[in-house]
Formats: sequence, C-alpha cells, structure tokens
Amino acid sequence: MAIIHVRIDDRLIHGQVATMWTNNLGATRIMVVDDNAANSEVMKMSLKLATPNGVSLSVLPVDKAAARIKEGNYEGQRVLMLIKTPETLLRLLENGVEIKAVNVGNLTYVEGKIKVSNTVAVTKEDIANFRKLKEKGVDLRMQLIPSNPADDFMQMIKEL
Repeated sequence: MAIIHVRIDDRLIHGQVATMWTNNLGATRIMVVDDNAANSEVMKMSLKLATPNGVSLSVLPVDKAAARIKEGNYEGQRVLMLIKTPETLLRLLENGVEIKAVNVGNLTYVEGKIKVSNTVAVTKEDIANFRKLKEKGVDLRMQLIPSNPADDFMQMIKEL
C-alpha cells in the first residue's frame, strides 16, 4: 500500500510534519484528507506553502480520497496521510480504506475538551470515535515526533 503513515493532527502540515515526519518517513507525498480544507482555496494554498520542496501534496475530501486510494492512484509513492479528527478517519474506513495503524499527534486543547497529554485533548465524541476505530482493528499510538516513544493511545483514554 502506498500509505506509509497516517497521523491525526488538527494542525495538518506544520514544522514537525514538514521536517521531522516527512524526512523520517521518506514521504514523497502528503495527503491531507479533510472536507473543509479541500473546499477552501485559501487553505489549500496555505498547505501547499507549508509542504516541503520535492514533496507532492493532495488535499482531498473524504469520499474522493477513499476512491483514489482504492483505485490505487498512489502506488509507487510514499504517502503520509494527515487527518484532523478521528471522525474523518472513521469515515475513510467506512468508505473501504484499509488502515492498520494511526499516529495520534496533536489535538489542540480548547475549553470543553479533556486533556490527555500536553499535546492531545479530546471531546467525548472523539473518545467514542477512537473506540470505534479500535474495534475496527486500528492500532492507535500517540507520538509527537519520530524520536519520541509511541504510547498506546487507548490506554491513555481508557478511564475517560
């Protein structure tokens, strides 16, 4: 499969992704799967500017991303997939995309969210969606940068 890494990060492309993750993985393409970003020319332009030189970028809504992945459009590429929410990831799986492991990278704290770590805060809906992902066999690990250890995310939210 062309998708070498899937990361949930509500910041999408930023310094850590553009440098550390892309380089560490040897990614040749960043695929942002997000309905809002895909429908915003300003957001697409911003994401393009943040993409490292020599790395291709796709910004797609969920349905189009699922169709392209299932058609094998990215074979021969090394794709780093970025998603803002666990709900989006769940929709991809429901559209027939096979994903075995996910890196929970950053979910920004805002009032009403529950802090899981310094970089991850979740809503009750997020927790329910993470549990559904786990039921579908997805291994969920929290890892901010490649040099950090990967922690079992479901253990971190077990008591929530």
